[in-house]
Amino acid sequence: MSVKKRHSDADGDTSTDLRFRKTPRAAVEPSGPLPRFQGSGADQTHGVHGSPLQRMRMRMRQAFTPSQPVFNPSMFAGRNEVLTALIRAIEDQRLHVVTYGERGIGKTSLMHILSRLAREARYVVRYASCGEETEFSDMFRAIVRDIPLLYHADFAPTSDASEEGRSLADLLPEGTFNVPQLTDVLAKISGTHVLLILDEFDRAHSPAFRRSIAELIKNLSDRSARVQLVIAGVAGNLTELIEHIPSIRRNIMGLQVPNMTQGEIEQLVHNAETVCGMKFTDEEIGFINLVSYGSPYIANLIGQHAGLNAIDRGDTVVAVKDIILAVHQAVEEIRHRVTAKSVHFVTEAETFVPSDTLGLLARSALYNGGRLDIARLEGLLRDLGGSEAFLRNLSEKTGLVGPIPYDPAGAYSFNEEGVPVYLWMRQMARWLDSASPNLQSLQRSISQCD
Repeated sequence: MSVKKRHSDADGDTSTDLRFRKTPRAAVEPSGPLPRFQGSGADQTHGVHGSPLQRMRMRMRQAFTPSQPVFNPSMFAGRNEVLTALIRAIEDQRLHVVTYGERGIGKTSLMHILSRLAREARYVVRYASCGEETEFSDMFRAIVRDIPLLYHADFAPTSDASEEGRSLADLLPEGTFNVPQLTDVLAKISGTHVLLILDEFDRAHSPAFRRSIAELIKNLSDRSARVQLVIAGVAGNLTELIEHIPSIRRNIMGLQVPNMTQGEIEQLVHNAETVCGMKFTDEEIGFINLVSYGSPYIANLIGQHAGLNAIDRGDTVVAVKDIILAVHQAVEEIRHRVTAKSVHFVTEAETFVPSDTLGLLARSALYNGGRLDIARLEGLLRDLGGSEAFLRNLSEKTGLVGPIPYDPAGAYSFNEEGVPVYLWMRQMARWLDSASPNLQSLQRSISQCD
């Protein structure tokens, strides 16, 4: 057995092999204390009571909810006109409703608040979220399993079947069933009205499932059943349902969920202030309004980051610098949610498109349900060859955008839904870095590019 030559260094350390030389002690010691969770999994602060700032940090997660829908009506900002239209369509017109809009616009929050209001009015409400593999029989068996048999006209409340706690699911055949079989069961609901809410409808890719939903809407309407569907998803859903069965057009109402107004964004922030105790001045709320551009998701994201930044500084009042840092934090957070392919497309586009133009394209998409309308963009893109030629060129060279299939106006859209938010937030970060940090300078930067 051979023995490897020993080596020594200036500190006198020796080893039999350079590969196993000891690392100096200072190199492995942490530079400071590790970061800690500020609260417990039981939503309690560490210690007996916790400091006021610790308690404020805990409340911040209920105040701003960028990653979760709103369940509590006291935290639901605005949308009164949309809710009124929904309720009238359901209650007065007995219509089925398709609500649509971009992700982050608040559709799921709207569905949860609608569910609560309907339950208060003694509707039987069942909520289901669609997925890529959603099957008609599986979804609706689960839905009607939660509807007691006592609501079926053929069963009295005192019947054995009702008193045993059986449900409408017991009236369906085992295994798969078709739309007429489900309609026969739902058409005999009595003593109540049932609201079936199908959220995330755009995730259900099965053409057979979508055709079945369209057929169900027609059958329920034809038989004046006391059951209505409220569908939430992306903009194309209404058109696709009508394409399957054109005759259901008179039985449904399409309702786009619009961007929030400035007043609604202000209400969102004030609701959060009430919950967490953090103070946002009029200037900071103005910044959030400009940055969010009517998106409740962006408003919640910036508000949460800014509030936490203020707490990290030991303050209970948000400052402009907290908002600016929040925008940069949001850009980094959103960038990791965009695919590497789209990030590459953005880099390619920047070789022949001014960065401000990409940001303003994204802004237009965010405000118009994801659509890049040729007519609306003509002023912005006139110097780049006109909107139609520019969008076609951008599509062919990068794949960043593409024409919307069968769109009568020939509109385009970004090929990945997260890209507009990323581009717009990145543009806001650049403007904030280049201008003096005040509301007026930011407003001028935006208005000069409009």
